[in-house]
Amino acid sequence: MSKARITIVGGGIGGFTAAIALLARGFPVTLLEAAPAFGEVGAGVTLSPNAMLGYVYLGLAEKIAAAGVEPVRQRIQHWADGRTLRVMERADMRQRHGAPYVYIHRADLHAILVAAAAAGGGVLLTGAAAVAVEGSDVILADGRRIEGDLVVGADGLKSVVRQRFEEDKAHFTGHVVWRALAPVEGPLVDLAHFPGMHIGPGRMVVRYPVRGSKVLNMVFFARQPGWEQDGWTIPAARSDLEQTFAGWAPEVQAMIAAAPEGQLYKWAINARKPLADWALEDKVVLLGDAAHAMTPFMGQGAACAIEDAIVLSRALSVAGSIGEGLRRYVAARHERATFIQGESNANADRLQAADTELFGLEELRNEDSLGLLDYDCRTVPV
Repeated sequence: MSKARITIVGGGIGGFTAAIALLARGFPVTLLEAAPAFGEVGAGVTLSPNAMLGYVYLGLAEKIAAAGVEPVRQRIQHWADGRTLRVMERADMRQRHGAPYVYIHRADLHAILVAAAAAGGGVLLTGAAAVAVEGSDVILADGRRIEGDLVVGADGLKSVVRQRFEEDKAHFTGHVVWRALAPVEGPLVDLAHFPGMHIGPGRMVVRYPVRGSKVLNMVFFARQPGWEQDGWTIPAARSDLEQTFAGWAPEVQAMIAAAPEGQLYKWAINARKPLADWALEDKVVLLGDAAHAMTPFMGQGAACAIEDAIVLSRALSVAGSIGEGLRRYVAARHERATFIQGESNANADRLQAADTELFGLEELRNEDSLGLLDYDCRTVPV
């Protein structure tokens, strides 16, 4: 098993985490990225302790934490007047869970992962767009055939590898999102110091600091049928946000005003229905969004991909064959990921309900109350 050649399709967070983990276990790894260069979009990502335990396992946790921001607390606020509905303490994450809670710019995380995969001896190819999978080989757009013993589909929502499992495309969820980064200054200072979200009927706004708390990552969500373009870099106008969030709290208006024109982006949130299995013919397996693309309302999408990557590497390393390893991986991960998919979708309704006045008084179903932070991908049975 230690000599099985593994081809990873997709150079995002999940793909690179899998590459690093598999290389550490002695597997030869070739990673294929369609883009002409490795890089990530200008946006933030939340790495809760269950995600960071994966990087503790890989020896990268402190480097990632140093490049990010560890929040002391978070809050949920009312959409109209900004009053606090709920506070979540985060200062004791290391003590409680054995790993920090980290906000980080995606590009900063990605750079750390690329360097670690290169140092581990991985073959990292850019400009390598996969168009088909034949057996355990990957066919590229330029006609090249990348041979191997196992294909790992880590190529996201629009996964080419997933086409081996089903023909259905991702479906529109009824939500759209805008994102922007802004310097932490003026009215944004207090918002960066006490990150969190404003919730209201059919809408919500999330913010948190990155890059030494000098930049505020801002994400605006709304139910908005009829606009279904999917992509991270579709330009949007600030007036679009002003209209959508008219009447919202002064803090929200301050964030909208700070969103730089020309650097505000909008896209439709698409998702996938759960698959019954993520492994095929002992030659192909899925992880991350390719396996279980979910809405972002639980903040666990990246975490699930990281957990997948660690568990897959562990399962393959103890199995007597690729097929056995894949069965161990799916058995260990499928139920949890499918559960989080469903809870994330349901959380959109809870967070954007008409009765948000009562949100802080009702039983909260989030990453804390559901016990998601207690999961340890390093030790879960495989």
